Amino acid sequence: MTVDVLRRPAAAERQARVAVAVLFFTNGALFANLLPRYPQIKADLGMGNAAYGLAVAAFPAGAIAAGLAAGVVVRRMGSGRAAVAGTLLTGAGILVAGLADSVVLFAAALFLAGAMDAITDVAQNAHGLRVQRRYGRSIINSFHAIWSIGAVVGGSMAAAAIALGLSRGQHLTISAVVFAVAACVALRFCLPGPETDTEPGAETGSAAESAAESGLDGRTGRQGKRPAVGRRTAYVLAALVLIATAGTLVEDAGSSWAALYLSDSLSASVELAASGYIALVGAQFVGRIIGDRLVDRFGQRTVARAGGLIVVAGMGLALAVPTVPGTILGFAAAGFGVATLVPAAMHEADELPGLKPGSGLAIVSWLMRLGFLLSPPVVGLVADAASLRVGLLVVPFAGLLVLLLAGVLKPGRR
Repeated sequence: MTVDVLRRPAAAERQARVAVAVLFFTNGALFANLLPRYPQIKADLGMGNAAYGLAVAAFPAGAIAAGLAAGVVVRRMGSGRAAVAGTLLTGAGILVAGLADSVVLFAAALFLAGAMDAITDVAQNAHGLRVQRRYGRSIINSFHAIWSIGAVVGGSMAAAAIALGLSRGQHLTISAVVFAVAACVALRFCLPGPETDTEPGAETGSAAESAAESGLDGRTGRQGKRPAVGRRTAYVLAALVLIATAGTLVEDAGSSWAALYLSDSLSASVELAASGYIALVGAQFVGRIIGDRLVDRFGQRTVARAGGLIVVAGMGLALAVPTVPGTILGFAAAGFGVATLVPAAMHEADELPGLKPGSGLAIVSWLMRLGFLLSPPVVGLVADAASLRVGLLVVPFAGLLVLLLAGVLKPGRR
C-alpha cells in the first residue's frame, strides 16, 4: 500500500502534465487555424497550383532547416521556455502569412512558422518526457492525441470565423493571442530545473522515440555494441522511411489541398471545405486512441496493412466518384488509415540491429519530413498539368505503398 502511494504522481507533476497537454493542444490548433484560409489566400495572391504548392512547401522547409538546431535551443533555454517561445513565434509567422500581400512574403512567413514549429515540437516532446519520467510510466502518446484534438479545434475555429465573416487578420490575431496566453499560463506549471532530471527506471519505447526526435539521449542506460549494419538492415530502414513518408504524404494532402479541392473542384462552400481537413485529423485522433490496443492484439504489420487498404479504398472511391460528402469521408478514411504508421515505423527503426541507440529513429524522423516538403510542389505541378483530382492520387498511392512494404513490420503474437 505504501509503495502505491509513493508511486502516485505529486500535484506539481500532475499540473506539469496538464501544462504539456496545453502546449501540444496549442501547437495543433495554431497552424490548423490557417489551413482553411488557404483557398482565399491562393485566390487573393493569384497563385497557380504549382506556385501555391511551392509556397506552402516553405513550412516543412523551415522545419527541416531548424530541426538540427532544436536540440541546442532546448538545452540552452530549457524545454518549457523553448516550447512557449516557439509557440509565440509560430503564431506570429502564421499571422503574417495570413496577411501577406505577396507570394514571397507568404512563403517567407510560412518558412518562419515552420522553423519555430519544429523547435516547439522538439521542446514540448522533451518536456513531456521529463514529466513521463516523473510518472514512471508511458504518457507521451496521450500528448500526441491531444495535438490531434487541437488540430480539430483549430480547423473548426477557422470554419466558424469564415462563417461569421471575420477577416483573416481578425481571425488569426484572435487565434495567436488566445493560444499565446494559454502557452504562457502553461509555462508557469512546467517542471523547473535542468533537462537532465532523470528518474530511476528505463524509459518506454515511446519515450525513447520522442527523445531521439528531440536530439536528447533518452536511452543512455543501454550498453554494448550492436553488430555491423547489414544489407537487410539497410533495406528494412529504407522501407520504414517510406512507410513513415506515406503517412506524411496523406497528412499533407489533407492540410495543403483538402480545402482547395473541395472549394475549387467540387464547388463546396468555404465553410464546408474546411471539413475535409477536420475529418482527416479527427479520424486520425480516433485511430491513435484505439491504435495501441489494435497493435497489441493484431500486430503492427496487420494494422498497417489494414490502414493502407482503408486509405486506398476510401480515398480511391472518393476520387473515382467525386462528391462533397464522399470526399470528406475519403479524407476521414485516409486519416484513420495512417494514424499508426509513423509510430510503427519509428518503433521498428529503434529495434534494428547494427545501429546506435536512437539512430534509426533519427533517420526516420528526419527523412519523413521530405514527404511534407516534396508533396505540395509535386501535387501542384500535377494539378496544373492535369487536375487537382489527379494530383490527389498521391493519397491512394501512399496507401498502396504501405500495403507493399508493411511486411517489414512485426506480425502479431501467435
